[in-house]
Amino acid sequence: MQVMLETERLSLAVLDEADAEQVLKYYEENRHFLNPYEPRRVESFYTLEGKRLELRLEKEALSRGEAIRFYLMLKGESELIGTIALTNIIKGAFKSCYLGYKLSEKHVSKGYMKEALKVVIDYGFNSLGLHRIEANVMPTNKPSLAVVKGLGFSEEGLSREYLKINGKWEDHLRFAVINPNEVD
Repeated sequence: MQVMLETERLSLAVLDEADAEQVLKYYEENRHFLNPYEPRRVESFYTLEGKRLELRLEKEALSRGEAIRFYLMLKGESELIGTIALTNIIKGAFKSCYLGYKLSEKHVSKGYMKEALKVVIDYGFNSLGLHRIEANVMPTNKPSLAVVKGLGFSEEGLSREYLKINGKWEDHLRFAVINPNEVD
């Protein structure tokens, strides 16, 4: 299943194992920048085979309707500048998922993430039929907090010791956005 989205400045694509070198390059270049916001990674995460496995698992999750990860590129370029994922997609009476996103260090503060998230949220609501998208953000991650607030996410509370980030259980603020155009 090939899924592509576009914004004024960005292309968002679901990648596969053939793109493993590109994905590895993104993570290698941003390893130290992303470390404070991600789980500790085993060294195999930073290998070509590790990226092939990750992309294979992402494709399987997509085929089961459980998750979708988009890789962000500037239009007309092939360098990856970030990712956005809708994960733990549950249908039925729940119709919800979690949102995760990251951007390369050299592309922060340019409005790219907000621009890309708008189309991914629209995709989640209108193509996947979701009712609710939840984002969890560490209170210290001011740029990410600004993004979700700027997109109209409502703060729902604090989840204590929610995720183990960089070796430490971190509190996260819980935000959600509800599909404004949902039709049953």
